[in-house]
Amino acid sequence: MKRLFDILASGFGLILLSPVFLIMSIVITFDSPGGVFFRGPRVGKNGKVFRIFKFRSMLKDCEGKGKWNVGDNDNRITKTGHFLRKTKLDEIPQLINVFLGNMSFVGPRPELQIYVDMYSDEEKKILDLKPGITDYASMVNIAQFETFTKAVDPDEAYLKYIRPLKLKLQLYYRDNNSFFGDIRIIFWTIYKVLTHSNKLPKEINSIVEEHKKYVENIT
Repeated sequence: MKRLFDILASGFGLILLSPVFLIMSIVITFDSPGGVFFRGPRVGKNGKVFRIFKFRSMLKDCEGKGKWNVGDNDNRITKTGHFLRKTKLDEIPQLINVFLGNMSFVGPRPELQIYVDMYSDEEKKILDLKPGITDYASMVNIAQFETFTKAVDPDEAYLKYIRPLKLKLQLYYRDNNSFFGDIRIIFWTIYKVLTHSNKLPKEINSIVEEHKKYVENIT
């Protein structure tokens, strides 16, 4: 049922948003050379590497040539890229990945190989699932871009503050996912993007608060 939903919903989304694709293609092309899409390698289900689709928000071929995690003050971001990242519009082309089958609407966000190489045996269970456009960690870290902008070292901020909780939430999803739970996550994500609210589902808020207490006790 999940795969059928992914095919139908992503196909409909690609048709519905085709004017957005056309407009962004024109804007990105005129803004800077390098093509419309960013196609960076990411680790998918069972550790299989695939190339993710995003609207290109940075200069051509610059991922990894500097910090992996990018804030708004990174000089690799294009003029259009600042807008794309703040509005999350750069993520829309991942509908193509969903349609092709190497991503789903809901699932752990696909990770860079350097971070997957750090997984513990327990964390490797995350790779049992197909990665997604959104998940519980995406909802919690909806303002991740702002965290990287404020950080002296965005990569350190990711490893120290964002990644530990992200992994907890992804493992929780791995053990508690369902089709109707995925639908709920989609609606929650839309709500968070549109309202910028700090509100979270009760069970996810409990995990976040527990993690905060853990961090306070070890610092």
